[in-house]
Amino acid sequence: MQETFTIESLDLEARGVARRDGKAIFVHGALPSEKVTADIIRRKPSYEIAQVTSIQKESTQRVTPRCPSFGICGGCIMQHVDAAAQVAIKQRALEDCFRHIGKMAVPQVLPPLQGPSWGYRYRARLSVRKVIKKGKVLVGFHERKSRYVTDMTECHVLPPYVSDMLVPLRELIGNLSIDEKIPQIEVAVGEATTALLLRHLEPLSASDIEQLDAFSVRHNVVWWLQSKGPDTVKPLHAEQADSLYYRLPQFGLKMPYKPTDFTQVNYFINRSLIAKVINLLQVQPTDRVADLFCGLGNFTLPLATVAREVVGVEGSSTLTDRALEAATLNGLQDKTRFATLNLFEVDAGWLRTLGQVDRMLIDPPRDGAQAVAQALAQLEVHERPARIVYVSCNPATLARDADILVHEGGYKLLAAGAINMFPHTGHVESIAVFEAGTGQPAVEPAQTTA
Repeated sequence: MQETFTIESLDLEARGVARRDGKAIFVHGALPSEKVTADIIRRKPSYEIAQVTSIQKESTQRVTPRCPSFGICGGCIMQHVDAAAQVAIKQRALEDCFRHIGKMAVPQVLPPLQGPSWGYRYRARLSVRKVIKKGKVLVGFHERKSRYVTDMTECHVLPPYVSDMLVPLRELIGNLSIDEKIPQIEVAVGEATTALLLRHLEPLSASDIEQLDAFSVRHNVVWWLQSKGPDTVKPLHAEQADSLYYRLPQFGLKMPYKPTDFTQVNYFINRSLIAKVINLLQVQPTDRVADLFCGLGNFTLPLATVAREVVGVEGSSTLTDRALEAATLNGLQDKTRFATLNLFEVDAGWLRTLGQVDRMLIDPPRDGAQAVAQALAQLEVHERPARIVYVSCNPATLARDADILVHEGGYKLLAAGAINMFPHTGHVESIAVFEAGTGQPAVEPAQTTA
């Protein structure tokens, strides 16, 4: 049944939100301020879902999507929304989470961190499927809310030369002896080369390896292979094991990594984010800083260039060992130390073993840092870090943890803002600043050039 709706807002799944007698109607394909006709495709007691069939009044925020696969591919869902409007939607989502979950308002909204809208995705997991009915191999992202692989020949959020490899990768896989036994290719773009991690469920033949080598030469890539679990990951040629790295030029750092490591997808935003974190922490040369969920040291090492000492904490000894190697490579081994701990089970007693920490960075995965927040709230006032910066990839868990820090731990939320790490998607990355004691206004110093 068709109905006419006036759209009030947009949710993080890029659905227009309208209301009928107080009931939310989520309308695929509609934007705020638009008047649309839509088919109701699903009814639930508390909401309904609809699909636009026609637009009577078009929003000024509507733009023409660049990608021919838009609407099919699940990788980008906001390409039809103006870039500034995308950021505003994410900022509103962040503030809504603080208000509804954290039970507080954001006193100061930080300017959003933004970078290039296209060609920014330096990491990607591409699905592979041989489709007999189509007579070809597909390499790309999944279709939206589907296990099918999008029939795509280009991708504008990938670097152009990676996008240009999509069709050659189809042809390559189609010529291998195990073309039906390759479910996935991971892409990791480094400064000097690009790594392609090929997941294969059966052994490669000598001819297959020759074809991989020829592709490597033509496209300046290095191949990594994974036959089973994570412990089977290895380079096709051992001498290429250390070829991946990225630089943080504003700090004079070189950061080695492997294609399976977690690194930020968006190098442009990563550089700006590191500078932002250091500015917001207001690190002094005499400070000891704790970097929780430190990974390979993406923040730890830059912090060590300005602080007296930085302690990086991560749940994997493999990661902390590698972070120490990176610190040594960059001559920072005397200003860093690393500890291995499950930060989802941390308590105040363990935090005390770190010694006095002046500043703290918390950068957890989507599950957040609830145990850390609770442990901080249990510390005596004089034991607490004076300032905390929290980098989040999930505004809901950030708001939950902020509730603990503020309402149980006595911290004050000074400021928060959105980070547009993933343009054209609904992913909301954000940053928040907390201060113990005085709760002085969050006056941000002049930012380091990113």
